[in-house]
Amino acid sequence: MEWRGRRQSDNIEDRRGDPGGGGFGRGGGFNFPSGGGVRRAGGGLSIGTIIFLVVIYFIFKLMGIDLLQVLDTGSMTSGPGYEQSQSEGTRTPANDEMTAFMRTVLAETEDTWNGIFQAQGQNYQEPRLVLFSGQTQSACGFASAATGPFYCPGDHKVYLDTDFFQELSDRFGASGDFAEAYVVAHEVGHHVQNLLGILPKFNQARQRMSEDEANKMSVRVELQADCFAGIWGKYTQQRGLLESGDLEEALNAAQQIGDDTLQKRSQGYVVPESFNHGTSQQRVRWFKRGFDSGQLSACDTFSGPV
Repeated sequence: MEWRGRRQSDNIEDRRGDPGGGGFGRGGGFNFPSGGGVRRAGGGLSIGTIIFLVVIYFIFKLMGIDLLQVLDTGSMTSGPGYEQSQSEGTRTPANDEMTAFMRTVLAETEDTWNGIFQAQGQNYQEPRLVLFSGQTQSACGFASAATGPFYCPGDHKVYLDTDFFQELSDRFGASGDFAEAYVVAHEVGHHVQNLLGILPKFNQARQRMSEDEANKMSVRVELQADCFAGIWGKYTQQRGLLESGDLEEALNAAQQIGDDTLQKRSQGYVVPESFNHGTSQQRVRWFKRGFDSGQLSACDTFSGPV
């Protein structure tokens, strides 16, 4: 995929390096250890602590280091090109290749769906993409690496543990930058469903469904997101960004993460009643339908067989 040198989206939250993934304000504040257990900052300093800090100040002063000047000039903050983790000072490169690639892919989805929505006289509300490592918090609850990429309608954000791409390549044999882009485009497809009112209707109806019925409807929802990803792929091709083999990378990714393929790999047999994303054949077919047509009307997975 010819992605370098393209516009990059600003709708990115990079939480990598933040173990809690939540940042300031999500918990109850900072905690500091003290002799009597744990207490919150802002509760006052003891005389002994003040004397200790004064001694430390003068020790550094004798060494030629003015702590007050250091704090005043902000030299303790992160340097250029990095985003400081808000929990333990871990720094994550803000301009590493993965971030640049994700920004570019997200920008391409924005351009695609802005154009489609405008053609229909509607405004496209761009989602945000949250990059995290290990675990994070969303409006849909706590998420870990085991959750996999997901879209949360509660905050209009796509959540992605970037280590997933390594697993996609090593474990599932689906490597390539366009395979990775397909994953993002699929989750953005759920955002499009949310804006069109499809996702809210499904989530409301699911409360009255049996598990089997909910799984069957979930398959239709997921296959439509695949079809929407295919539409994005079509527009990407029209902009001249696809390289030889890119489409095959996306189709292979869709093939490798079908419910039947995943179940065969993990347990040696399939349980169709438990499918909630679609078979490999279905996922490939619906992505390709979106790619071949480039039309929303081609992605009606709710009428007729899938």
